[in-house]
Amino acid sequence: MQRWRSRTPDFSNYGDRAKDAIRISVCDHCNEYSLWHFQAMVYPDRGVAPLPNPDMPESVQKYYNEAAQIAGKSPRAAAGLLRLAVQVLCSELGESGRNINDCVGSLVKKGLPATVQQSLDIVRVTGNSAVHPGQIDTDDEEVVASLFSLINLIVDYMVSLPNRVSSLYNALPASSLEQINKRDNLGA
Repeated sequence: MQRWRSRTPDFSNYGDRAKDAIRISVCDHCNEYSLWHFQAMVYPDRGVAPLPNPDMPESVQKYYNEAAQIAGKSPRAAAGLLRLAVQVLCSELGESGRNINDCVGSLVKKGLPATVQQSLDIVRVTGNSAVHPGQIDTDDEEVVASLFSLINLIVDYMVSLPNRVSSLYNALPASSLEQINKRDNLGA
């Protein structure tokens, strides 16, 4: 939902249509400004990309947002940037970040759920095809749009969910946590 601001340029000398040529609004969700040319939002230029997961590390958001800005102009370039975002995310998750395929393999050995592994590999392979022509059509905006959702899903599984569970777990009574620790240390 947008709240339209009255501070717009005065185009009254240019006819009825010109009065709505440029408008400014404030988003009710994020409270940020946006700039519109008639019915098209021109700033921020997010294309079809959803907003990044709020738990997405800043180092990953940098590439995610850059990809969002160019996705409509160059889906192939956006796919390449999203692949880079996944590589940086692997580093944020404790992997080396040097070889994304090895990073995903290491995460799988540590118990990465199959859905997250497949999401990582979809973004990795599609991004690779963007810079090394392959069999995936990375010029298709819908293909690239799905990559944004997959990155948010990966962050949700690997960052947001563990944070939520940890917060709830740590809120358990101290006596219960002590019993759990005793139980788990019996086998050691």
